[in-house]
Amino acid sequence: MRWLFLLLLVLNVFYYVWHQQEAPLRAKDVTPLSLYRGSQQDIRLLSETTGDVREKQGVRRQECLFLGGFSRQESISALQQRLAEMGVNVQPSSKDAPGAGYWLSVAPESQRLLGDVQLQNLSKEFNELKHKIMLCEGVAPVE
Repeated sequence: MRWLFLLLLVLNVFYYVWHQQEAPLRAKDVTPLSLYRGSQQDIRLLSETTGDVREKQGVRRQECLFLGGFSRQESISALQQRLAEMGVNVQPSSKDAPGAGYWLSVAPESQRLLGDVQLQNLSKEFNELKHKIMLCEGVAPVE
């Protein structure tokens, strides 16, 4: 058993010496990332870059508040009536972008009337109520 241990020890030393004699791998030259990016040193979101382009063109896309997500027409009618009592101008949304179900689009001038507290109270009153802020005219740019 002692001879087996010594044999394994000698083989390990031999393997170590043989491995050290191989040519060491040369480090690959890496070009700094700053040379590739040039003037774009910071990370920018896609929404920020498209907003800058629109602002340069003089077009600013407006965001609208959407309320709803109901599966029944009666629920959206009750919500519409409740919002009319609060003085909020809403109209049924014709676009399917917010998701499945019935949605109401809140007019941009009425959005200030619906704060976090009002939305929480409406959520307690209407169980399925969801709210999303999205672009009014959709995702595709206007040409």
